[in-house]
Amino acid sequence: MRERRLTATIARLSSAALDLALPASCAGCGLEGRSLCASCVTDLDVRLSRPPGVPIGLPSPAPAPLLQLEWCAPYSGAVRRAIHALKYRGERRLAEPFGGAVARRWRAAGVGGDVLVPVPADAERVRARGYDQARLIAAVAARQLNLPAADLVVRTRATVAQFDLDRTARFGNLGDAFAADPTAAGLAAATLRRAWIILVDDVVTTGATLAGCAAALLDAGALGVSAITVARER
Repeated sequence: MRERRLTATIARLSSAALDLALPASCAGCGLEGRSLCASCVTDLDVRLSRPPGVPIGLPSPAPAPLLQLEWCAPYSGAVRRAIHALKYRGERRLAEPFGGAVARRWRAAGVGGDVLVPVPADAERVRARGYDQARLIAAVAARQLNLPAADLVVRTRATVAQFDLDRTARFGNLGDAFAADPTAAGLAAATLRRAWIILVDDVVTTGATLAGCAAALLDAGALGVSAITVARER
């Protein structure tokens, strides 16, 4: 717990230092002042008051073996531009509003959970960016939900970028691509076996990545796995 608070404090101080050195402009609309302005932040909460689950017209509920899949906003407009800024332009300050939106939506629609687990990005992409965006988002959400965040899933092999594949190929691309590794987070295996996991990622399309992570966690003995993302692509 103390280590988690220290990590969160360092992250906030780093963000504050970055704001002083490089004043932010809104990734959604370009307005100077914040990484995501007050107007564009509201786009992250368009589903906040809606009931849990998948609205009529969207394909399928949560893909097995997930128990629940939630998301904050459609992957379009300002939200899409902001996610691109976090992933491809190094604008890590956006993890704060994204993580806040995830916490608000999960508090409103989630049915439980013991620990937030980020979906691990490919190691090469993490090295290129200098960070894993899902880990940053999960850390902020965990702090606001007063839950731990832990890196319990690792990638066991490289995969083709999901956006390069059609829906059917996405599931095949991720077969056996993930494994549960509680020791990576300094946890005992028994802790994982008692846990209801909440997976966290930036965008979901088919849910293939989330389903692959969930299967690995359940194989390792997790009690159940749900998931939430910042956005969903139709």
